[in-house]
Amino acid sequence: MTPKPRFSDIAAHLREAIRTGHFPVGSVLPTELELCSHYNTSRHTIRAALTELQQLGLVSRRKNAGTRVESAQPTSGFQQSLASMDDLVQFGASHSRAVLQVAEITVSAAVAHLLGCEEGSRWQRITSLRLKSGAVQKREGLATTNQVPTEPIGLTEVYVLPRFEGLERLVRQSPDVLISSLLESYYAEHIAEVTQDLCATALPTAVAQKLGVEAQSPGLRIIRRYVNAGSQTVEISVTHHPAERFAMRTRLVRAG
Repeated sequence: MTPKPRFSDIAAHLREAIRTGHFPVGSVLPTELELCSHYNTSRHTIRAALTELQQLGLVSRRKNAGTRVESAQPTSGFQQSLASMDDLVQFGASHSRAVLQVAEITVSAAVAHLLGCEEGSRWQRITSLRLKSGAVQKREGLATTNQVPTEPIGLTEVYVLPRFEGLERLVRQSPDVLISSLLESYYAEHIAEVTQDLCATALPTAVAQKLGVEAQSPGLRIIRRYVNAGSQTVEISVTHHPAERFAMRTRLVRAG
């Protein structure tokens, strides 16, 4: 008997159909019952797949109006699949980026150990605050407007290979779009895999100052490594969150 597809497999298939224009932006996807018949699976599985697309910002869902395609590229995050479980982590469009610094660096021994890359390798580092959407312009205009932004939920240092010319401009122009999505949209870098490591940590002094909290106060560190179809790591992000400002929800669905 052919095993029924997991909702993540269905979501991936529909995502590719949207990306290639089979379901263009503005069109309406087949109904849940039609998708159930097409994929030979349950309505619960179809709903989970559509929810994943919605979390990525690809579709919107309204009662009696169906599922409408809103974007051909993800705008609200990346879905990690770990082993036989699907880790649904929401981030991206709900939080914006206020760029603090962009620089090309040579990785020191300490940073290389943290990132898991070679000492002396060259990377472009983008340092930014993560804010709730709508606060970025206030933050970037602080010097001229004197407006007080909302508290940042985290500080992120993104390391990308220096070959992506013009990335800084795109990052500044698109504060609500993940850098990995920009790599896919503008540089044809297909992100095939993302690994994520989380650990509790005391916030380093330099990080704590930018976040407006006490040095060595409790925090969460998340390191994500983005690997392309050629098994090359093209992006590594290191994010520090103050303990009281960030929470992550993970939903696990039993395979099969």
